[in-house]
Amino acid sequence: MIEGKYFVDPGKFLGATEDYEKAEVVILGLPMDYTVSFKAGSRFGPAAIRQASYGLEYYSVYLDRRLEDKKFYDLGDLVLPYGNVKKSLDLISKATEDILKSGKKGLFLGGEHLVTYGILKEYLKKYGDNLVILHFDAHTDLREEFFGEAYSHATVMKKVWDIAKGIKMYNFGIRSGEKEEFEFAEKNTHMFLYEVVEPLKGVIDDIKDYPIYISWDIDVVDPAFAPGTGTPEPGGITTKEALEAIHILKDLNVVGMDLVEVSPSHDIAGITSILAAKLIRESILSFF
Repeated sequence: MIEGKYFVDPGKFLGATEDYEKAEVVILGLPMDYTVSFKAGSRFGPAAIRQASYGLEYYSVYLDRRLEDKKFYDLGDLVLPYGNVKKSLDLISKATEDILKSGKKGLFLGGEHLVTYGILKEYLKKYGDNLVILHFDAHTDLREEFFGEAYSHATVMKKVWDIAKGIKMYNFGIRSGEKEEFEFAEKNTHMFLYEVVEPLKGVIDDIKDYPIYISWDIDVVDPAFAPGTGTPEPGGITTKEALEAIHILKDLNVVGMDLVEVSPSHDIAGITSILAAKLIRESILSFF
């Protein structure tokens, strides 16, 4: 079992097993928000999502499945050196490597979106260019640098693409970015503007035979439904569409997922945290 001083216990997600060895999926919180350029606070996201999960049922009426039937373990939050981007990413990569070496799948709670880079470095080592990346976001995140920094929440998907050029990357719900990012995506990724559900249905046959990693930025949802995020962007999808997107992926070979950018200090009545918790529950029951 992975344990020791590098993890803290901020509580467990609803239904998490006490037996690490028997678990097939490991939840890990990544409380990092050093490069957020607008509203900081997503380092508190993992704890808020866990707390909100206790407002949910174990049973999903959408799927007719229960959390008790799934074996997943909540490892807690990774202890990160505040402000040290490189060392934090290295620690995230090491924790991800340990999870994958134990034969389990990772379900990561952010934290800012840059944490995905540390995670996917290890997933790409394991799966190579066979891995499909599904990126749900309001923003392109394909910049070369942001405010002079190469490592940023605004550069994360470009950093990932640079690891394995030609990787199968699909971007959904995008509605904000620089012109150069959209031009890059037109040549190198599969980008779908504004919408999620219909384009996702359209690519299922293309991805169903591959291992899939999902990176879910909560700001893909309209701030009317998810105001508690660092960079809210009007014009997003509804909560109903977000849940439908998870269910479309039901029973596919999803090998890992992150949900990032929940910022509880900017939330209203905890509605973003409870949405995130429900998306996690439905993900566990849909494809993990």
